[in-house]
Amino acid sequence: MNARDGPLLNDTPSQTARLTVGAVDSTDDTDTLALSALDVDSLEDYDALWWHRESALDADARAALDAAGDAIRSFVADGGGLLLTHGAVEAASHVGIETHAPDAIGSVDGDESGFLVRRAYEDHPIFDGIGTLRPDSAATGDAVSVHYETLYPKDADVLAARTTDGEDDPAKKSVLRWSHGDGRVVGVGHGLDDRETDLQERLLDNCLAYVAGAGEDPATVGRPKERAAFEALREAVPDATNRPAYHFTPPANWLNDPNGLVQWNGTYHLFYQYNPAGPFHDTIHWGHATSEDLVHWEDEPIALAPDPGGPDETGVWSGCFVDDDGTPSVLYTGGAGRDQLPCLARATDDSLVEWEKSPANPLVEETPAGVDVLDSIDWRGEFRDHCVWKEGETWYQLIGSGIDGEGGAALLFESTDLVEWEYCRPLLTGDWRKTGPMWECPELLRFDDGALLHVSDYAKVAYFVGEYDEATHAFDPSDDGLLDHGVFYAPQSFEDDDGRTIMFGWLKEERDAEAQWDAGWSGAMSLPRVVSLTDEGTPEYSLPEELEALRETHHSFSDLTVSPDGPNPLADIESDTVEVKLTVDADNVGEFGLVLRETPDGEERTVVRCLAQYRSLVVDRSESSVSDAVDDSPARMPINLDDDGTFSLHLFLDRSVVELFANDAQALATRIYPTRADSTGLGLYAAEADVTVERLDVWELSR
Repeated sequence: MNARDGPLLNDTPSQTARLTVGAVDSTDDTDTLALSALDVDSLEDYDALWWHRESALDADARAALDAAGDAIRSFVADGGGLLLTHGAVEAASHVGIETHAPDAIGSVDGDESGFLVRRAYEDHPIFDGIGTLRPDSAATGDAVSVHYETLYPKDADVLAARTTDGEDDPAKKSVLRWSHGDGRVVGVGHGLDDRETDLQERLLDNCLAYVAGAGEDPATVGRPKERAAFEALREAVPDATNRPAYHFTPPANWLNDPNGLVQWNGTYHLFYQYNPAGPFHDTIHWGHATSEDLVHWEDEPIALAPDPGGPDETGVWSGCFVDDDGTPSVLYTGGAGRDQLPCLARATDDSLVEWEKSPANPLVEETPAGVDVLDSIDWRGEFRDHCVWKEGETWYQLIGSGIDGEGGAALLFESTDLVEWEYCRPLLTGDWRKTGPMWECPELLRFDDGALLHVSDYAKVAYFVGEYDEATHAFDPSDDGLLDHGVFYAPQSFEDDDGRTIMFGWLKEERDAEAQWDAGWSGAMSLPRVVSLTDEGTPEYSLPEELEALRETHHSFSDLTVSPDGPNPLADIESDTVEVKLTVDADNVGEFGLVLRETPDGEERTVVRCLAQYRSLVVDRSESSVSDAVDDSPARMPINLDDDGTFSLHLFLDRSVVELFANDAQALATRIYPTRADSTGLGLYAAEADVTVERLDVWELSR
C-alpha cells in the first residue's frame, strides 16, 4: 500500500489559508492571505495557516512577519494551527513561538533527501499511514533546507531528522512540533518542495490536518518533560530483547558519561550526558535520575541545557558535583564554536532539579598560557571534564587535556571561590604511544593506602596508583593498568553517606548507528562499583549489597563436577537477567565456562571462556547474534588467581549487558545483541577434562 492508499488522518474538511509575502496569488483552491494584511479578524474563519517558502527569509519576509507576528501568535494561542515548510520554518523563532533560531539554512547536499523518523514519535499523527522510520527519499529540488544541526530547539519536540542519499543524517533535525497556547505548530524543513511522491503528499495532508486539530498527541510529546512523559518515552522504545532491565538507561535517545554523582540528603543523584534529539551523540544536555537504593531509578527533568549565544550553546558536557558549604554546585564543560571551557551552575533547590548558571561563565577563558595544548579539527584546544576537591580553604580541580607531541594530561588548577581559577601545572602527563594523545574525564581518588588517578583515552580507562602529597599537590605513580578491559568508559565516583567510594561508568553500544536509531535508545550505565585499594596498592572492586534486592529465584551448587560430555547442570534455567558467582580451584584446570543467552537450537549464544591455565578470560561473541549490525569480536581480559590458587568469577547478565569481575581485581564489561526472544538458555561447560566447581550460585534477577 502506498502512502495515499490508506485513509487520511482527517477526512473532515478544515479551512486552511496559505500565507504569502506581497501580492496575493492563489494557484489552487486554497485561500491565500498576504502576511502584510493579517490581523486577528482576518483569521477568524480559518482552522490552520500554511506558509511554504522555497528560499530563506529575506528582508521583505522578515518585515511582513514583524507586522503579522502578533496576529499569528494570537491565532495559534487561541487554538489555531500553523504549518511552516522549508524556509518558513525560521518564522517560528522570528514570531516568538521558538526561542532558538535554526542554525542550518541552505541547500540540501546530495541528490535525494528523505525523512528519518524517531522511534519515540513514529505514532505521531503526522506520520499516520507512513509506517516506516525511513520514508522513501525524493529528488531534491532547489528549495532551501532549514534545520537545527549543532543547536537544539528550546521549545519544540524534534519528531524527525533527514536522510541524505539513503544515509541517515540524524544531526539535521528538521521536523519539529510546538505547542503554543491551545494551538499546534509544525515545521518541516525539507522534502516538500515538489511533492512529487505519495509520501510527500501524505505527509503534507497529515501535517495540515494535525495543526487544524485532528489526531491526538502521543504522551511522548511536550517540553519540559516531567516523569510521566519520560515514562511514556520508555514505553515507546522498549526493545525488550536488548534494553537492560536493571542497568540504568536513558528514557529514550542517547546517554554517555555519568556526571555530578552525589548522595544529597540521603538521595542518590545520577546526572548524565543526554541528547534529547535522538540516540546519537549531539546537542548534549544533562539528564537526571534519582534513587533511594542505587538500584531503582526515577527520571527527573533535564538539569542543564545549552543556551544559544552562551559559552555552552553547542553542549553542556561532562562535569562533577561540588558541595560548596552546603550549596550544591556543579562544574561542567561548556562548548561554543571551537571552544570548550569550564562553567559553573548552582542548584536552587534541595531536590537538585532547578539550576542556575553562573554569570561568570566561562570560568577559565582560554587554555593555560605556556602549555602547548593539543588542537584538533573540532577544538581550538582539547580541554574538558572536571574533578574538583577541597584541601583546607583551597579548591583544586583537574581538567582533562593533551600536550602536543607528549600525550594526555591532567592539568591542575586552584581557586579560593570556585570561580577564579589559577593554573598550577600538569598533575600527570602520559606517553601518547601508551595512553593516547588526549585524556578525558580525569579523576583523582584518595584512600588510606594511596591514591588512584584514572583517565579515559578514547579507547580505554587507564589508571595510575601511587602517592598524592597534599603539601606539594604532587602525584607520584608507582603502577598502572586498566580499570576495565571492555566498553566501560568515562567513569566517575563519589563517596556516599556510608563512606563507600562508588563508581559508575558509561557502557558503550557495540551495534552500529542505524541499529541504535531503530532501537530508539543508546547507552547504559554500569552497575555501581565500590572501589578501593588493596594493601599492595592495586584497585579492587565489590558490588553494593543493595544489588541483592534484585535476586529472585536462587540455584545453588557445591562441589559440582562438570564433564565435557556430561549434562548441562544449568539446563533448567532460562533467563536473560541473571547473577552468577562461582569459585574453582584453578590448579591444572582446563578450559571451562558459561554459556549465556543460548537459543534452543544453538543459533545464538555467547560463551564466557575461562582459561585459567593461561590466566585469561574471553567472551566469545562470534555466535551472540545473527544480526550483521553488531560487533562479534571477542572481548578479553587477563585474570589473576588468589593466593590459594582459586579463581572466582562474578557475572551479571542484563540482556545486552555482560559485566564480569574476576577475583575482585579485574573487570570486563561488554555488550551482546541476540535477536531472538528465546535466547534465554544458560549453560556451564568443561572443554577438555572434568572441572570441579567448589561453589556456584545463580540468581534469576527481577526485571
